[in-house]
Amino acid sequence: MSQSKPNVAGDRTTAGPASAVLGRAAQAIPGPLIGLILVCAVFSFLSPYFLTTRNIFNIFSQVSEIGIMSVGAALVIITGGIDLSVGAVLALSVMVNAWFYRDFGIPFPLAMLAGLLVGTFVGFVNGILATYGRIQPFVATLATMSACTGLALYVTNGSPITGFPDHFSTLTRVRLLGIPLEMILMGAVFLAVAFWLNFRPTGRALYAIGGSEEVARLSGIHTRRVKVGVYSLAGFFAALAGLIVTSRLDSAQPTAGVNDLLSVIAVVVIGGASLAGGSGGMLGTFVGLMIIGVLQNGMALLNVSPNLQPVVIGGAIIVAVMLDRRTKS
Repeated sequence: MSQSKPNVAGDRTTAGPASAVLGRAAQAIPGPLIGLILVCAVFSFLSPYFLTTRNIFNIFSQVSEIGIMSVGAALVIITGGIDLSVGAVLALSVMVNAWFYRDFGIPFPLAMLAGLLVGTFVGFVNGILATYGRIQPFVATLATMSACTGLALYVTNGSPITGFPDHFSTLTRVRLLGIPLEMILMGAVFLAVAFWLNFRPTGRALYAIGGSEEVARLSGIHTRRVKVGVYSLAGFFAALAGLIVTSRLDSAQPTAGVNDLLSVIAVVVIGGASLAGGSGGMLGTFVGLMIIGVLQNGMALLNVSPNLQPVVIGGAIIVAVMLDRRTKS
């Protein structure tokens, strides 16, 4: 009695398309998102407190100021530039805010507005230097970073300022429908900028400028004007993040934000933006932010030494970038 042979060709035909579909589906998942899922899975297994609602809200609250600064940094990087001054702009804006309020008796809302205007102005100067001044963005923003750091220390002689109005602390203590107000503010910034990038012509122009500034100029885009506006936005967002830091600490520190620069750049790069310009977005930036926030929070829950945490985060950055390149290849 003869046995029927398996239809090898048929099996191969069936398996081929299925494996191809699975391969394309795997490549469609951004590498940073894969990294975020893996990190969350590991910490969920190692700590029973990680996936609690309270801890998740803590993660969002802890990274809110980094997230807002990352939005501005991402916009600059999409155009092919870079802004090294965001942390120093944060420090200068909060010190000007506190200085006007304490020493000049200016009403606190106006002092807050002054701090936001200072941050926007520094960003405007960065844009002017990088476009009309034809100075490399790295050099221009490095110079303003140094200047802002010095001014932040000078205006108050290097001393922190305390004694803000009680209502100012609501920014980081009040919850709406159980959601921290600072988390809502960060989410609103991400959503507004994501809408602008994807659905407004001026937002789409950023990608054209980052891809080829000369081609964008020849196509009718006012490249210099757009880039100055983007740098100004980055300065504004840094000053806005400064309000969150000041409210949380209930004091204005002249060194606030100085150590945040590398975290901000790492968030944007992990999120898939290219330092050469022309790529990136708010979804990827948000995923990169969550990777940094989850790593910091998870290691704190596991009592990992603070001296070892930067080593782990550095390794995670490398892995996330490698995964992202694999999915894009």
